[in-house]
Amino acid sequence: MATNRLTPKSRNLAHVLLGASILVGAGTLAAPAALAEAPGQSPLSAPPAEVVKTAKSPLELQAERLPKVTAAKVLDIAASQIGVSENAQGGGTKFQSWYVSSPRAQETVARDGGNPQAYANASWCAMFVSWVGDQAGIRPTVGWDAYTVTYAQWFKNNGHWGTVAKPGAVVFYDWQGGKSIDGIDHVGFVKKDNGDGTISTIEGNTGNGKVEARVRPTSQVVGYGYPVYSG
Repeated sequence: MATNRLTPKSRNLAHVLLGASILVGAGTLAAPAALAEAPGQSPLSAPPAEVVKTAKSPLELQAERLPKVTAAKVLDIAASQIGVSENAQGGGTKFQSWYVSSPRAQETVARDGGNPQAYANASWCAMFVSWVGDQAGIRPTVGWDAYTVTYAQWFKNNGHWGTVAKPGAVVFYDWQGGKSIDGIDHVGFVKKDNGDGTISTIEGNTGNGKVEARVRPTSQVVGYGYPVYSG
């Protein structure tokens, strides 16, 4: 009976391929298949530049089927809503109404409990960001959720999470200055990095119950989610 055994060369190659795997959600996106060994070239040698390919993330693959939208366009849509305010019950916004009627409300209720109508008066910062992405036609790469923690985790699971403030990035805050996704309190859009330890943003459901432009200290930022933009 034949034995499946790695030779020293093939064992090294296996280690390289396993180390190059990319974590995506609960699974992995495997590295590209190994190239055939050319004469005089070890398996660990770099292949010619013209055959090196970069694996695309799930969000980048989604973006190929969506309209080409820039970060500036998304920020324009967000800015057009500045001044929109909630009612005395904390509801009454178009963002909440849209979310209640969306299929995502049913999905998040199944995950978190409650009923879809409860979102009509719930905190709506994440619903605002989701609505803007939908209006821009690129919701699959902006995401949609009503809960900031799972929203941030979605970006991280899809490999679009980081610590650099880019225009159009989705910014997640912890008012206590923590850096754990579990501690996230609020979310908005980055307009620009001011280069002085602050960022300019556009956010829904601010302390005034409105969509507003704000300047926030980066010390309160947990991280950034990166939608896929064209340019």
